[in-house]
Amino acid sequence: MDTSIASVHGRRIWDSRGRPTVEVEIQLGCGAVGRGIAPAGASRGTREAIDLRDGGDRLGGYDVQRALHGVDADISTAIRGLDALDQPAVDARLLTCDGTPDKSRLGGNALIATSLAVLDAAARSKGVPLWRHLADGGPVIIPLPEIQIFGGGAHAGRRVDIQDFMVMPLGATSFAEGLEWVAEIYRAAGDLLKSQGRSAGVADEGGHWPEFDTNDQALELLVESIARAGLQPFTQIGISLDIAASEFGRDGRYTLALERRELERDEMIDLLIGWLDRYPIVSIEDPLAEDDEEGWRRFMTRCRSRARPVQVIGDDLLVTSATRVRDASRDGLCNAVLVKPNQAGTVTETRAALDAARAAGMASIVSARSGETEDVAIAHLSIGWNAGQLKVGSFSRSERMAKWNEVLRIEESLGTSARFAGRAALAGAGAVERGGDAARRV
Repeated sequence: MDTSIASVHGRRIWDSRGRPTVEVEIQLGCGAVGRGIAPAGASRGTREAIDLRDGGDRLGGYDVQRALHGVDADISTAIRGLDALDQPAVDARLLTCDGTPDKSRLGGNALIATSLAVLDAAARSKGVPLWRHLADGGPVIIPLPEIQIFGGGAHAGRRVDIQDFMVMPLGATSFAEGLEWVAEIYRAAGDLLKSQGRSAGVADEGGHWPEFDTNDQALELLVESIARAGLQPFTQIGISLDIAASEFGRDGRYTLALERRELERDEMIDLLIGWLDRYPIVSIEDPLAEDDEEGWRRFMTRCRSRARPVQVIGDDLLVTSATRVRDASRDGLCNAVLVKPNQAGTVTETRAALDAARAAGMASIVSARSGETEDVAIAHLSIGWNAGQLKVGSFSRSERMAKWNEVLRIEESLGTSARFAGRAALAGAGAVERGGDAARRV
């Protein structure tokens, strides 16, 4: 069977914000066709791959005609004839073709869309779902979902300083049961917001867009929503926060606009530790700014001294870079890694970051972006790579639900052999590893 890349075509489509993005379609010699789409983030690390946009006034400067030209010209010429089953070789050619450390010449959006399209075409040429192609015959684990209930920060007009208030169904026995629990929490939270006159709509990732006077109010209402849903904190449901501190922190100082106060590094850490002590928080992402490594180190030291473990996730700090993951592990900055394919720029680099996390004993979470599409590839990545956790946004908006629903289908297709990661996926609770023993353990 001819699995060489026969044609490459880029097209402009539209993401969940109504902004242009890049879709790439790959056809192989055997006729198999694969597609990949580039998402886009509102909260971005300074070291992540750079999207190529047209600038100017048209479409707010977000158009992608330059990126599409690069796909149809440079990228097409560079990868035609390569074997789609050799993903590392294709991705290496993409990096050589771009030639910049931040993917700025051809655009990280063009590269990741192409890389994902090649991956999809390879799976289709074998006649198997993408997750099976990625698993390569090994056992898989259905990930623990991390689901937004309230959106804040850059995702909701900064009505709340904290970017994501999320829940994780730790005690569920299956992905399906976990989603049912979250549906009840999401509904309860909406009812409470409306009854208190605090509902301002829906945020970028589908979470409720709230109007609170303090950040603590959001946490208190989230705890109340869990109780209204008839669920127990810690045993059944844990809270996860994405602080996205790089959005309001610089040089060791943090400005909480909602509360009109500025905190020094240690005051910010005290605030976060206080939340961990008062609320059922099991995971916290980007608690300090990406330029504040000393803050990360001090925060992790405080967390390790606590009786109850907490997952501390690096996102902007690590930008899905294997090198930065290894450095963070060595320096004791965090114990979990957020994995975003478009941050890295290619599938191979994304996998390298996940492998570095696994080698360091760190947990991993495959993640969507705030500007998403109907593409469900990350659902397959989280399962095929046994990442253990999956974060795609909230429990509304079809670009989010498409991914949750895809995992449901995969879980059902596995029947009695399905294994749900649950609590064991969290850092500090036995991070999920690839392999038969791990799959049976959880």
